[in-house]
Amino acid sequence: MSSEVTGGNAPFAYEGLDRVIHERARLSLLTSLMTHPKGLSFGDLKQLCALTDGNLNRHLHVLEEEQMVEIVKKTERNRPLTVCRLTEAGRQRYIEYLAALEEVVQDAARVIKQQRSSGSLRSLKPSSA
Repeated sequence: MSSEVTGGNAPFAYEGLDRVIHERARLSLLTSLMTHPKGLSFGDLKQLCALTDGNLNRHLHVLEEEQMVEIVKKTERNRPLTVCRLTEAGRQRYIEYLAALEEVVQDAARVIKQQRSSGSLRSLKPSSA
């Protein structure tokens, strides 16, 4: 075994892949909120992320517990309105997560490029019989 693996230097461990964010629904929610700095209504988030009321509520609760989103309940035209926004801490964690994800993509692209140049990368398309 190489000293990199046994010595604790694990170049492919990707510690920055935040487990709270690295879940499809929460990644969708955070990306939606990142692109709408003023926030989004519960209904808009539900539609943008293709989630049910229950799923959206559960994931927002997790993000709120982590202080990544703030949820404001108010009334507009005598109707209840729930607006969700990223907190500054949430925005920072999301940016750090994206940096780690970018590292994953760059590492994978480097390996694929090396395999292609050496001829060891097989076609991903199924062969026709």
